[in-house]
Amino acid sequence: MNNRTFPVLYLSFCSILTGCPADELTTAEAKEAVVEATVASQASSVAEGTIELTTSFSLGVAVEQAAQEIAEFAASQLACAEIEREGATVTIRFGEEQGCEYHGMTYTGSHTVKVARAQEGEVLIEHTWEALSNGRVEVSGSAEVTWTGTTQARRVTHELTWTRLVDGRTGSGSGDRTQSALGGDWADGITLSGTRSWSGKAGEWDLGIEDVEWRWADPVPQSGSYTLTTPQDDELTLTFTRFDKDTLVVSLDGARRNLEFRVSSQGEVEEN
Repeated sequence: MNNRTFPVLYLSFCSILTGCPADELTTAEAKEAVVEATVASQASSVAEGTIELTTSFSLGVAVEQAAQEIAEFAASQLACAEIEREGATVTIRFGEEQGCEYHGMTYTGSHTVKVARAQEGEVLIEHTWEALSNGRVEVSGSAEVTWTGTTQARRVTHELTWTRLVDGRTGSGSGDRTQSALGGDWADGITLSGTRSWSGKAGEWDLGIEDVEWRWADPVPQSGSYTLTTPQDDELTLTFTRFDKDTLVVSLDGARRNLEFRVSSQGEVEEN
């Protein structure tokens, strides 16, 4: 056999099989995986970016008092928002058109917070988002945020649905992550590890998250790695680095060759 024809014959044979190995992913398939992970990550970031509005309250007080302190802090940060408190529940309405700016993002939609526990060493906040958007992705769903003991880390479990506004790409899924403040300041972003899974247009995706650093304004992390399992059960490793203040690089291991993609501040993905 002429060796020069072997790759073509092999690829043709592989294309008719079900479940070709991960190292036979095409560049287009690899890019699709990066896009899916990026949109799902953006959805989580949109919702969790507003959690910081609801963490300024005294511990050991009644839940109604904690809610009042949350409402007052949110009002100090968002002069343009409509904020209401009823008992231990606070509703923040960012507006439907102009929205409100927070942490460099302009939000529309609403965020409702219920203080379930506000004790020393045991905090539980329940969150609900309705049509919350940063102009790129719109998110609805809920989450529970807990702190226990003396740790400064928090656990976030969520159920979300989302739509990317530029093209209508949708998804729905859940996650369970442990987060801490990026560089010691929650206002800058988060460091997190955990898991996420979702259903997208191609099927079911699963994601393992290991020690990633994420600024609120970015569409993907600036460091750390993901382990992404595709609907075809291919396992990919995505590693993140920063190229410049507006661009991040995602390195993907698991396709026919190692690939790099640049992700813009708007979440656009292009091969590097």
